[in-house]
Amino acid sequence: MPELTETLNDGQQRVQAALDQVLPDPALTPSRLHEAMRYAALTPGKRLRPFLVYQAGALFGETGAVLDAPACAVEMIHAYSLIHDDLPAMDDDDLRRGQPTCHRAFDEATAILAGDALQALAFRLLAEPGLLDAGRRIRMVEELARAVGSRGMAGGQAMDLAAVGRQPDIAELEDMHIHKTGALILASLRLGALCAPHALEADAQAALDRFGHCIGLAFQVQDDILDVTGDANHTGKTSGADARRDKITYPGLIGLEESRRFAAELRDEAMDALTRFGQAGDTLRSLADYIIQRDH
Repeated sequence: MPELTETLNDGQQRVQAALDQVLPDPALTPSRLHEAMRYAALTPGKRLRPFLVYQAGALFGETGAVLDAPACAVEMIHAYSLIHDDLPAMDDDDLRRGQPTCHRAFDEATAILAGDALQALAFRLLAEPGLLDAGRRIRMVEELARAVGSRGMAGGQAMDLAAVGRQPDIAELEDMHIHKTGALILASLRLGALCAPHALEADAQAALDRFGHCIGLAFQVQDDILDVTGDANHTGKTSGADARRDKITYPGLIGLEESRRFAAELRDEAMDALTRFGQAGDTLRSLADYIIQRDH
């Protein structure tokens, strides 16, 4: 996937530069908190969520600077969620993106505050007057808030913690991941589409939502597979952690091969959702394939 790799790299560099501009200068008080925010948000990663903002915008005719604020916002929310997920009270991880987790690099209290501050800054970016009218900015804030709250990412994490030591069925596992992982992925696509010059037709929005639902779930299935098969040198996080914590995963529930089959099925459904967009959807189709083939 050489073309996709180049496009992913371009998106990563673009959002990295934008994040560097909007994150607080570590020279400003409180400097340790600002250092922790930058540590968590600027550590190199896949930048999948900002990439989805950029690609959804491009799908509907927008590629300009108007996409940078929502791209930064979703990456800050993602960084905040990783900081809090890694805490001793949650998943208690020591490694993230190949580096010490935020609470290990700094301390637990600073990490909690860094996550809180990144979340607040994400919403401030969307609310600030700029290239979008107030109505669309409000819709963006609403979309992101829904994705982050109790009916989205935070709720999914609560479901995950509640399932430790139990044996939920496949429907419960899917519902958990739709909230925990899928909600922010879907919101990233919606935020990018909201930057488009014209309002989306209902069938276009439905197709984009279907694509987002499928790749969000496929991403989590592949993450579960990598927790079993991945090398920490590639994944950038501790392998086998889910099993050690007695957390339910797709391979643990339906087996490794069936998990791979399910991920491929979700990939195919995601690609099918893009049919109405013709060649304009090719990059997102390639991304759907990449999601289930990645090794990190």
